[in-house]
Order: sequence, then C-alpha cells, then structure tokens
Amino acid sequence: MAAEDEIVVFEDFFPAMVDKLGAEGLIKELCNGFRLLMDGEKGLITVESLKKNLTLLGLQGMSDDELVCMVSEGDLNGDGGLDEMEFCTLMFRLSPALMKSSRTLLEEALVGGM
Repeated sequence: MAAEDEIVVFEDFFPAMVDKLGAEGLIKELCNGFRLLMDGEKGLITVESLKKNLTLLGLQGMSDDELVCMVSEGDLNGDGGLDEMEFCTLMFRLSPALMKSSRTLLEEALVGGM
C-alpha cells in the first residue's frame, strides 16, 4: 500500500475526558497540553515545537508539510503559531462529539468558574 493510500483512524477521546473530568477539568487539561507543546520563548505552539514533541505525541512519521498544515488549521490570527485560545478552539473543532455539546460545556465551565 502506498503512503498516500494509508488510512488514519481517529478515535475521539474527548467525550470520555469530559465525562471523567467535567468541563472545567477538560479545559485545565487542554491548557496543560498547550504548555507542554508550546515554544517557551514564543509562548506559542509552532511547527518547530511540534517537531520537538513528535515522539511524545506518537506522531514520529509526520512530515514538515503535515506539521505546517496542523498549525495552519488552528492559526486564526495568522501569526504562524497557536496561542492557548487557538489551540483549545482547534481541539474542540477536531472533536465532532464535543462540537455537538460545546454550548453545554461552555456553560458548565462559566458557571463553575464563578
């Protein structure tokens, strides 16, 4: 099978994380993930910071082009990296189940934070 014919199976663990951690806990874990992946000097997740963490993420085979696409997908302000809000937004967008229930999660997080 050629590399372009490979099928990637994505298992969405976010709904289970919400069930276990609640909305506030999920946001806290996303923020921890952001800090783990970000470039400490820039305060952003960059292609370079992702490249340094490929093994940690289990993504050793990803090309530079794929990493650029990952960052570009969530880079809403066009600065070439993901800030914490862009990262969290991207993670929600990539989870079909969370997109369906995101309003409820947001309300829970806001009420819990007050």
